[in-house]
Amino acid sequence: MTQTANMQVAIIGAGPAGLFAAQALAVRGYNIAIFNRDIKPGGLAEYGIFLDKHKMKEGLRSQFRQILALDNVNYFGNITIGQYGCVGISDLLGWGFSAVLVACGAQGTKTLNMPGENLKGVYHAKDLVFHYNRLPPYSLQAYPIGKKVAIVGAGNVMTDIAHYLIKHRNVAEITVIVRRGPAEVKFDKKELLPIISYLDQADFNSEIERISARMIAIGQNPEDAKNHILEALGKACPKEKDTRLFLRFLYSPKEVIGDSTDSVSSLKLEENTLEIKEGVVVARGLENSIQMKVDNVIFAIGDRVTTDLGLPMKQNEIRKTEKPKYPVEGESFEVGDSLTGEPVKGIFVAGWSRNASTGLVGIARKDGVSAASAIAEHLVSLDAITGVSLNDIQRRLSLSACDIVTKENLKVLETEEKRQAEIKGVEEYKFSTNEEMLQVIGITNE
Repeated sequence: MTQTANMQVAIIGAGPAGLFAAQALAVRGYNIAIFNRDIKPGGLAEYGIFLDKHKMKEGLRSQFRQILALDNVNYFGNITIGQYGCVGISDLLGWGFSAVLVACGAQGTKTLNMPGENLKGVYHAKDLVFHYNRLPPYSLQAYPIGKKVAIVGAGNVMTDIAHYLIKHRNVAEITVIVRRGPAEVKFDKKELLPIISYLDQADFNSEIERISARMIAIGQNPEDAKNHILEALGKACPKEKDTRLFLRFLYSPKEVIGDSTDSVSSLKLEENTLEIKEGVVVARGLENSIQMKVDNVIFAIGDRVTTDLGLPMKQNEIRKTEKPKYPVEGESFEVGDSLTGEPVKGIFVAGWSRNASTGLVGIARKDGVSAASAIAEHLVSLDAITGVSLNDIQRRLSLSACDIVTKENLKVLETEEKRQAEIKGVEEYKFSTNEEMLQVIGITNE
């Protein structure tokens, strides 16, 4: 892309949704500017996959390199967009972009707003995932872990956290707290393979027996639910540690209790029963509780989109219009005005920014490509497509004192990290701080 070629679409976020949207628009002939908060592209594909899945990560990186290598795709890393960033979304439209796609994920975390959530030893799963995947600044933050850990949640993130605690933190006991029953768990059977061999099967059988009557009362078969989970044992990874894994169903956390040092000492749980409301299995509290001694509580209950973008919100996500001008397969990818509900002209949304905590790479890719189709329809409908030149973007970002990382800079960084991996004899090496990365690529952050 030449210095004077105008870029028509700005994409905020370089995770799978943003990158595959960029590719889909680029092949249509549009010029794209990607603005990414992190120095490196990839988003959760880079910083959210289990740390030793090197083959999977490298396969995705290869695809992302091909996208960024396209002549009509430009990359501006180390740039935060939003109310507390270098520029705002309204600024991008003011510069001349004809469309802005928000695909920066769900940066916030859900909370239960219960007593004790701020005690030392209480963590949110995503923060821990960012830590072990060495995303600054989480890479340098300390996350002390004791011998007994409770994980709240029953999705795939829980399985990754449990795997990490077993393999890399040598915990003695992990207890997974599940609000509903074994028939409602959200983890994939494949994700159980690294941890299922650690399940205390005698305890698991007792747990199923404890809740069987409540399952039968709503027409569920306890044995079927139990066997569905245990099917993973046939292909389970062999045990390497002495960790014991427990599953506790039909319990909701109500309070994290601390000791004299404001550190976690136990978790208070309310027992639940199951009901069916409008065809959905729900948990109802029974108002009787137990207390479990633990050293840490880790919440793996999903994410929420940050409000820092200054866009209309609806619960944990950016508000989508229910009256899209450019629906794709019946879905809306257009931001909705908080007062009228009408589409906000030129602003689109995809990925976890659109549906927080929904799937990973495959779903995000489809969402990004669908958003690109909606944007393309929008651009075709315009009387005139406006844009902004590379020179102008660089000038405006410089005025905001932003240190820009380009795709050429990324090649330098990647080469150095590969060199460091060879020197240290490891599969993969990542610098722990933004300052180190900026120094390697020749950008001083003074």
